[in-house]
Formats: sequence, C-alpha cells, structure tokens
Amino acid sequence: MATKIRLQRFGKKGKPFFHVVVADSRSPRDGKFIERLGSYNPNTNPATIEINFDKTLDWVNKGAEPTDTCRAILSYKGVLYKKHLEGGVKKGALTAEQAEVKFAEWLSAKDGRIEGKKDGLTKSKDEVRKAALAAEAKKNADRAAALAIKNAPVEEVVEEEVVEEAPVAEAATEEAPAAEGTEENKEEA
Repeated sequence: MATKIRLQRFGKKGKPFFHVVVADSRSPRDGKFIERLGSYNPNTNPATIEINFDKTLDWVNKGAEPTDTCRAILSYKGVLYKKHLEGGVKKGALTAEQAEVKFAEWLSAKDGRIEGKKDGLTKSKDEVRKAALAAEAKKNADRAAALAIKNAPVEEVVEEEVVEEAPVAEAATEEAPAAEGTEENKEEA
C-alpha cells in the first residue's frame, strides 16, 4: 500500500485549517486516513505548524511520500534535515553525536529567524499604530483651529483718517490733467 503524507482541509470558506495526515494514496483528500501527525494553520503570520516530530520522522523513514506542500512543511520543521543526517550516520560520514550537534545548531538558528520575524511584525504593527495616532492628533488639532477661527467674534475694521485723505489727494491730481485738457479745447474753438 502506497502511503502519502498530505493535508486534510478543515475550516470555513476563506479560512482554511489543515490536519497533516498519513493516508493511502488512493483515498480522497478529506476521507479516510491512517494517522494524524499534526496541524497547519496558514491564517496566522507566520503560519502555525504543530507536528509530532517523532511520528512524522518514523513515517518518512518508512517510505511515506509527502506531497509538495507537506514536503515544504516538513522541511520547515526540520524532519527532512533530521532524516538526511540519519542517512549520513548510517553511511558512516557522521557520528550520531555530530548529527545531533548539527541538528541542534540548525534548530536554534531556525528559532532565531522565526522570533526575528515575529518581532519585526510586532514592531511594524506598533509603528503603523503610532503613525495613525499622530495623524489623527494632527487632524484633530487642525479641526480645533478651524473651529476656533469660525467661532471667534468678528472684529470691526476701523479706518484711520490718514487713509481717507490719501484718496482725496489722488483725486485732485487726477482732476488737474482733465482740467488742462478742457482749457485746450476752449482755446482751439
């Protein structure tokens, strides 16, 4: 019987949730399965993956073929790397202790990258929130200033007497050339 490690879909429309299962390759996607190995939730960022490492490694060593997506999940969790290291131990290229040290180093580096991504996501979310609050505060201040201007009492503009005299002086100079023109007209006649 050919076995596959694959995903079994659950969840509502638009919000998928998957179980990682070992099933006969002839059975339908959401049908009968042999054993449940874990779960995969792509709705979170980063995606939540919970796998029973030992059971999964046992099934991979027995020859169960993972689908493409499950291969990526198992690689992400280190199951395939552990199988690779165990193959090296069987061939004599590594000792069991060296393989364990390499796997522990890889696992700690992987955890560091995952935590870095989570920290980066929370920092960016906080920065976006702070920028939104600052923009909202600025907008509220602008509204308050506009409202204060609108509700301020209207001040009457008092004209000074000096301002009134200037137009009169200009009017007198404008009348003088007009008067000259009328005198010239009289002489010609």
